[in-house]
Amino acid sequence: MYKCKYPHLFEPIRLGSVWFKNRLFASPISGRSLDSHNRPTFEYTAFFEEKAKGGAASVCIGDCAVDSVYGLFGEHMIHLDDFSNHHALNMLSTGISRYGAVAAIELSHAGQYSNAVRMRGDRVYGPVDGVDASGNEFYEMPEEIIEYTIERYASAAAFAKQCGFGMVTVHMGHGWGLSQFLSSKVNTRKDKWGGSLENRCRLPLAVLEAIRKRVGPGYPIEVRISGSEVTPMGYDLDEGIAISKMLDRHCDLLHVSAGHHERPEVFCVTHPSIFSEDSCNVKYAEAIKPHVKVPVATVGAHCDPELLEEIIASGKADVIEMARALLADPELPRKSREGRREDITPCLRCLACFSGLITNGQIYCAVNPKIGRELENRYINAPQEQKKVLVAGGGIGGMQDALEASRRGHKVILCEKSDRLGGALK
Repeated sequence: MYKCKYPHLFEPIRLGSVWFKNRLFASPISGRSLDSHNRPTFEYTAFFEEKAKGGAASVCIGDCAVDSVYGLFGEHMIHLDDFSNHHALNMLSTGISRYGAVAAIELSHAGQYSNAVRMRGDRVYGPVDGVDASGNEFYEMPEEIIEYTIERYASAAAFAKQCGFGMVTVHMGHGWGLSQFLSSKVNTRKDKWGGSLENRCRLPLAVLEAIRKRVGPGYPIEVRISGSEVTPMGYDLDEGIAISKMLDRHCDLLHVSAGHHERPEVFCVTHPSIFSEDSCNVKYAEAIKPHVKVPVATVGAHCDPELLEEIIASGKADVIEMARALLADPELPRKSREGRREDITPCLRCLACFSGLITNGQIYCAVNPKIGRELENRYINAPQEQKKVLVAGGGIGGMQDALEASRRGHKVILCEKSDRLGGALK
């Protein structure tokens, strides 16, 4: 009889009325292979399909704009208020769900960081009037735009469900729009939308209530927060716990991240580097979990299935969310289920994926050359004749070449002049 090496990782979990086949989720990440109308392309769909094929229980499309009028952070975002996107989004959700994963989509509004709105000359709104670090002004969001924003979230969630997505993830972390309203350091409004904890939570809770009315009972709603913003300009873990208690019972999964995207000093808290411990951010989920009834997810520097099994088994979290780890090896869940830990290509946390995204709008990976080329690699034909291939040099590139040549059916000889493989990494 088959015995799983990591039974807690591969125990199904029910969120709302939907069963997820294991505890390994592909956390929100945004690709850039959109067409000129910001619609998903075949290449974009193939990028996310790989994670579903690799065994993730859920695959989430990150940073999709609920409001292209007031809430756009960048120019290259899926617009969930553009209903002509229906066909392309349905193709995307189908591409994910055909492999047994639940397709999810992240609902995002940048609030005072809506830079794409500012670039076209329009006013940008946050909880209060202010000036950002670059000297850009933003203005207190008036009541009518707050009500409009609530409706935009609800409409986006309903549209996502119509397009075949089995879960929505409401982004309330990392300094984005809703987290600006949650923060006592940012939201100093004097009306019912700010000040006290109850007032600061009023807009996020109104958004969740409006979404629930539109998607109906049983449909999973995930909420993504920063357990702590880890900066004097943001809220701390105690406030993160208080916020979590307010959000409890209004969602089906509480996704606990950390940090703030617009504070460079804490970038490597949200996106831990190689100098951080594995699974370093689980402490935020672990601290919050005793205070809430809903399942809790952890994200940040997760890769080793031995450690991930311990996190679930010990009750520190209920779900593991991974982004970069599934760029490095989309088959991490399947390899873990099969007990093939040694075959997993670990994420180096070198941030090459971010540098590629920032410099030319494409995601690259230092250890996975197929990232961004999923579609073309899908149709590589088997060689007409088997050849003997000599690869000179046992560094990372040489080893990858040898593996790929072997997968394609050739006989491979790998030569390395030293006594160890690994090149610059040995």
